[in-house]
Amino acid sequence: MNIATLPILAAPMAGGPTTPDLVAAAATTGSLGFLAAGYLGASDLATDIASVRGRSTQFGVNLFVPDPQPVDRDAVRAYREAIAPEIVTLGAQLGPETWEDDDDWDRKVDLLVEDPVPWVSFTFGLPDATTVARLRSVDTRLLMTVTDAEEARAAADLAPDGLVVQASAAGGHRGTFDQRRPPGTESLPELVRAVTAATALPVVAAGGVGDRTDVREALQAGAEAVVVGTALLLADEAGTRPTHRRALADADSTTTTMRAYTGRVARGIRTGFSDRYDVLAPAAYPTVHHLTAPMRRWAAEHGDPDHLNLWAGTGLRGARSGPTAELLAALAP
Repeated sequence: MNIATLPILAAPMAGGPTTPDLVAAAATTGSLGFLAAGYLGASDLATDIASVRGRSTQFGVNLFVPDPQPVDRDAVRAYREAIAPEIVTLGAQLGPETWEDDDDWDRKVDLLVEDPVPWVSFTFGLPDATTVARLRSVDTRLLMTVTDAEEARAAADLAPDGLVVQASAAGGHRGTFDQRRPPGTESLPELVRAVTAATALPVVAAGGVGDRTDVREALQAGAEAVVVGTALLLADEAGTRPTHRRALADADSTTTTMRAYTGRVARGIRTGFSDRYDVLAPAAYPTVHHLTAPMRRWAAEHGDPDHLNLWAGTGLRGARSGPTAELLAALAP
């Protein structure tokens, strides 16, 4: 696949942590970084692409694939009623009922065809064949994120350049195609072996990579490269919020999976809000994401870690401050 000189890639972390500065810095050490297009409009993504392109020609963009299935509106409204008293008591607000949101998909794809980038990766499902053909026509190389062998076989039908194999230890949202089913819990090496046995495609491993040993085990299992996110959350170039940075540095922080903040299974630092409401949260992303967004903004502004989604993988103890290039180089086996 020849994705990068340094087989330690910088993950796309939507919502702020991944910045153009971080992606550009990754390229200086022979790595490859991916801009996070999630939650951005096409115009903002174009600005980020231009910022990176002014400093590097080696980078990628990650897109969220829209979920075609409607959410359970009654379940969302019941969840809204459950969390509303606590949010109002805080002095925060609830977001609007947003039943449909394709994350500006069509305009982003059009942008990437009109202004091609070297790599595009997809999360939360597979793009349609037309989108794949359009991006291939401008010589963009494609990666599909999968979380099990069945998804890998479906992705292989689109003949991508490779697969990003994401294990349960990964921080942030799990990229399962069907957000309604519980994702698997295999270790990263186990999942890499299962996917490489199911397809002949090159594999990039993601999830819980915090040190050189984790990198070495993923490569030995059959991955050609690994991608790290949590390990870069404290990087100088990362846009991680101060409250999030403090939680990562707290020795008492532990991670767990949760739906409470967004409706989709994600791994983050355990909080009181996730403990109280996760059992009630419906599988309804991105509707729940929009519902809790004002609360999370309030929490970030007021330094309240209990009501903020503090995404992090199981490798959070490996997170260090410092320049992105140095952090990536230090993980080389």
